[in-house]
Amino acid sequence: MEHEVFVPVPAERLREVLDDPARVARAVPGLQQDAGAEPVAGRLKIRVGSHSVTYRGAVRVSRRDGDAYAVEGEAEESRGSGSVKLSLRISLRAAEDGCTVVYDGTASADGRIKDLPADAVESAVTRLLNRFAEHLAAAATSADDEAPAPPAPSGQGTGAEAEEKAPADPGLTEEPPAAPERPSVFGADVPPSSLGPEDGEDEADEEDIAEAAHARRTMIGRSAEEVDHAPPRGRYAPVPAPQTVTASAPLRWAAPAAALAVASAIVAVRALRRRR
Repeated sequence: MEHEVFVPVPAERLREVLDDPARVARAVPGLQQDAGAEPVAGRLKIRVGSHSVTYRGAVRVSRRDGDAYAVEGEAEESRGSGSVKLSLRISLRAAEDGCTVVYDGTASADGRIKDLPADAVESAVTRLLNRFAEHLAAAATSADDEAPAPPAPSGQGTGAEAEEKAPADPGLTEEPPAAPERPSVFGADVPPSSLGPEDGEDEADEEDIAEAAHARRTMIGRSAEEVDHAPPRGRYAPVPAPQTVTASAPLRWAAPAAALAVASAIVAVRALRRRR
């Protein structure tokens, strides 16, 4: 297998990254490093077409004579019995405005990867090598950006800069006046709304609140059955039906008896008058 990738980074910068195993591990796309293991060791998921295979293993990068690097790696499927072995040679070739990363090596695999189409496997490996070269270039570029600027030589600089950097005499300096405290919006009084309820509505609301509080007080300590069957109170209490007053049995017979007594008296009086 041979493959070449151009990156707009000088070869010297890429060598610095390849000489650092930790930076090489960060450049491997999709590598999940294992804690406490070798720098370039962990889990790597490779997507081949619509399938994905996850491997767990380690890779060792060592520098050879000249500008070449040897990459040796072994891995096994995390969910299966397949394995893969890699022997790769990486060389850097200087080019205009950058360099060319040249890959040359062999790989052997068994397991699920052998059941997939060969062109799809080759495309996945090519994509992985391209992204690895791009990540190496990005790591080299970020190292250049994070490099600290060299300090200015002593004894140089204008007199104004020296005066600005010189510490002021603490006895002659005055504390700057404190900035006036800005009023807080949350502390301001809220004016009454012109659309608020009228006095009558306020009184009605207060009565409703009082009735609700009284109902809560009367329900405390009562069973659930009593509360469910208790009649409502207050303004929502039902109006009792008018009760008809019915006279008792003695009162019902008082009027006929009185009428009978009056009639008997009249008859007796008339009889006495006839005898005379």
